[in-house]
Amino acid sequence: MIMKFARRELDMSRCHVMGIVNVTPDSFSDGGQYNRLDDALDRARAMVDSGATFVDIGGESTRPGAAPVSLQEELDRVCPVVEAISRELDVVISVDTSTPEVITASAALGAGLINDVRALERQGALEAAAATGLPVCLMHMKGSPDTMQQRPEYRHVVRDVATYLMDRVRAAEQAGIRSEQILLDPGFGFGKTLEHNLRLLAALDQMTMLGYPLLVGMSRKTMLGQITGREVSDRLPASLATATIAALKGASVIRVHDVRETVDAVRVVEAMREVRA
Repeated sequence: MIMKFARRELDMSRCHVMGIVNVTPDSFSDGGQYNRLDDALDRARAMVDSGATFVDIGGESTRPGAAPVSLQEELDRVCPVVEAISRELDVVISVDTSTPEVITASAALGAGLINDVRALERQGALEAAAATGLPVCLMHMKGSPDTMQQRPEYRHVVRDVATYLMDRVRAAEQAGIRSEQILLDPGFGFGKTLEHNLRLLAALDQMTMLGYPLLVGMSRKTMLGQITGREVSDRLPASLATATIAALKGASVIRVHDVRETVDAVRVVEAMREVRA
């Protein structure tokens, strides 16, 4: 399946790596490290050199308990970075935002993907995303960042997440976003217990049967700390394990902090697939 992201076309039947560049002071893993434009650009350049197909720019932390930021603050954080990366690097720029104005401004500056943890539920977001003509990633989140980890419950987590995502697909299509422009993200860590996350990971191949490319992100997350007992900075091996499992189960994009190591893991999976084919 070929998908067009602004200036680039990608084969989404293959697995791609997305590097994370958070331009926030409070993201759970790298908050405050890339607030300066030069630092963010250097980080993105290093990720591209390491094999990233996408870089994901986020100006509003969505960690558990995170507070929202003002529109102007998000614009001021995101737009200069998108503009600089678009000018300097050959990479698909993904913008991690739920805000209509940021969607519109980012697209005008060269973004290629709208990656929304709220699945375009914020007022005006669907219309703004449709107007850009760009692909979108719709993610499942139970609740909001400030409440999502307060005793999340599901009747059947895999079925419930799939039902929600398909509801949002229909809403996106009704707003004018074409089916072939949609990716889905089950939202690991967003309103889920460890058991919920593991059930989703085990069923990821079932999620691919929904018919849309999957984007997944488990890099350094709390679920890995719960399993291993490791602190955020010491979760690379566990992150690589989940990335490898996701690639084996058919994920199209894996969103990570550690690009070089994840690219190597994905290359092994892709090499095995080519031999089996």
